[in-house]
Amino acid sequence: MTDGMRRRGLATAAALLGGVMALTACSGGDKSASGGGDSTSQAQVDEAAAKKTSEAQIKITPADGSDNASINSAAKVTVDKGTLTDVAMTTESGTAVPGQISADKKSWAPTGQLQRSTTYKIAATAKDSAGRDAHENASFTTVAPAHSFIGNFTPESGSTVGVGMPVSINFDKAITNKAAVQKGITVSSSTGQEVAGHWFGANRLDFRPEKYWQAGSTVTLKLNLDGVEGASGVVGVQQKTVTFKIGRNQVSYVDAKTKQMKVTQDGKTVKTIPISAGAPDHTTYQGQMVISEKFTQTRMNGATVGFKDGDGKGEYDIKDVPHAMRLTTSGTFIHGNYWGAPSVFGSTNTSHGCVGLQDAKGAGDPNTPAAWFYNHTLIGDVVVVSNTGDKTVSPDNGLNGWNMSWDQWKAGSAV
Repeated sequence: MTDGMRRRGLATAAALLGGVMALTACSGGDKSASGGGDSTSQAQVDEAAAKKTSEAQIKITPADGSDNASINSAAKVTVDKGTLTDVAMTTESGTAVPGQISADKKSWAPTGQLQRSTTYKIAATAKDSAGRDAHENASFTTVAPAHSFIGNFTPESGSTVGVGMPVSINFDKAITNKAAVQKGITVSSSTGQEVAGHWFGANRLDFRPEKYWQAGSTVTLKLNLDGVEGASGVVGVQQKTVTFKIGRNQVSYVDAKTKQMKVTQDGKTVKTIPISAGAPDHTTYQGQMVISEKFTQTRMNGATVGFKDGDGKGEYDIKDVPHAMRLTTSGTFIHGNYWGAPSVFGSTNTSHGCVGLQDAKGAGDPNTPAAWFYNHTLIGDVVVVSNTGDKTVSPDNGLNGWNMSWDQWKAGSAV
């Protein structure tokens, strides 16, 4: 055999041997026949890797990639078979979101309300009993304003209001599933008074008892609207509790015929104030009206409420009306009047529909009748106006649902 033939034979044998060795190395079987004692099976590799893996199981909600998530209670991190050591939540732009791990280190939640139409990222780390780390990440987007609704409510939480103050909720989207939304709202009094809701159209829901709230009571409003479908494709996002106090019982009675106002507290007259109501051609609404706003001074322009002259300007434009208290959305106020002669009050009705009380320019004199009434008035106090010759104010013109009977009021409930 020539040297060349011998070299080709050795090469062929080496190639065959290499193939056998390669096959043996990938077979996953026992130690090779060559007796190599340091090779490791795949099962042993898997077992070793498992021993290094943390048993802690982290769960982030909403699930990664979710959209239309709640801004209230959706974001949460929990862990099983371990404890949380670090959770970081940020907006897509990197702004940190404050949050807190529970005392038992089993859960985490943001401490504030999230924003609508915002993408958030959560990165969580936990340890198991052996000290091994586990990691989890998720990203989700909260519900967009176009697909959600909120209710703007009055009165404010923590406020003290008069006995006539209803709970009034104005929704920023038209509500078609009124029953579902109303079921998500409860209003209760510490006195146990029955409270009922009444819808004024598709965007407003008011609550009141049959008679005025009892003085000194506490009223609680609970909004459990998170995820409630208010209309097709539109869900609620609010989850909150509001409480407010009812102050002393003050109801004032304006008589346009006698031109006097009796201010009563707990049914007893505490002061009588001369007034000037609407003139015969601009009479004042009648009925029970609730004071909804107070302004130390404000501008009143007749053009904004339909009183215009031939040039289209307001028949009046007073830029510093003192001690003004709103009675209707359409522009009826009980307010101070410094431009009328003192002899007007108690003798002549001269206004464009408001109720005027004697006052001083600048609202700086605390001794005027208007200043006294302003300083003794709460938002939610009731002013009852009579003998004006005008119609009864519409219940939805301001916070004036008291002008409906209890049966009429409850008939406007969706539940």
